[in-house]
Amino acid sequence: MSSTLSKDAKIYIAGHNGMVGSAIWRTLTASGYTNLIGQSSKQLDLRNQDAVNQFMEATTPDVVIVAAAKVGGILANSQFQYQFLLENLQIQNNIIDAAHRNNAKKLIFLGSSCIYPKLAQQPLTEDSLLTGPLEPTNEGYAIAKIAGVKLCQHIKNQYNKDFVSLMPTNLYGSNDNFDLKTSHVLPAMIRKFHDAKLDNNAPVTLWGSGTPMREFLFVDDLAQAVLFAMQNQLPDHLYNVGTGTDITIKQLATTIQKATGHTGPIIWDSTKPDGTPRKLMDVSKLKQAGWQYTTNLEQGIAKTYQWFLDNHDTYKQVKL
Repeated sequence: MSSTLSKDAKIYIAGHNGMVGSAIWRTLTASGYTNLIGQSSKQLDLRNQDAVNQFMEATTPDVVIVAAAKVGGILANSQFQYQFLLENLQIQNNIIDAAHRNNAKKLIFLGSSCIYPKLAQQPLTEDSLLTGPLEPTNEGYAIAKIAGVKLCQHIKNQYNKDFVSLMPTNLYGSNDNFDLKTSHVLPAMIRKFHDAKLDNNAPVTLWGSGTPMREFLFVDDLAQAVLFAMQNQLPDHLYNVGTGTDITIKQLATTIQKATGHTGPIIWDSTKPDGTPRKLMDVSKLKQAGWQYTTNLEQGIAKTYQWFLDNHDTYKQVKL
């Protein structure tokens, strides 16, 4: 199962400036890998097939890690379905095909737990894929990611190549997006509670009822899972990556409120959508292969809030 990958192997991390890609870059560097390749979106438009092909032909990476994607929260996903479907298809199709044709030894495709049906049995197992309707608010993004999983599966089967897909649960951590219009629930809460604390502990209004259950994984733990998949030849094509535990959105809110030091009231706006009622991952398959998470939620939130404070003037904002 162990893979013979040298420390100077050429490793291309698509999306290396994002939250996930930068965590993978940090982790691989700390593990002694010395030949990492990254291109910013200004240097290489991953939606441009010719540009991606030329880049892959010129660099011929041994390993390709697909951490590049167009991402957003409920609001962005539901309002821009066309862009989320089209651009993610373009990005991943271009990278996966170019990696295949330029003989990359290994490719790791990163997706999301939203690929699974909205009402799939919990916890979500890999074999529940395509067994029911998706959550409508992020259907475009989910369909794109499903297509990426299937591309890698068929390359693995047809060409006997080590192309594997990792599906992480909800991620958070350093270099996250804290823009209130486009961010995911955890960083959005950090921003809201922080701003409200500075505003004399003003009330914080949060979307929905607070009853949905969610699972959260610190992004550095996902990076360790990518490292594990890179260093080992996993037998299957699809693996969930998470903690295997979840909490209610209300519990998340009180945990973040405590971490930020906000002491005002929390108001739940039940006119806003809740999204999927529960999204807990069955992570037994990857655990059986030899990997599991190490950072608990309180530790991860504390580290993320500290990063937010350290980068408060320059934190990432996404413009659609």
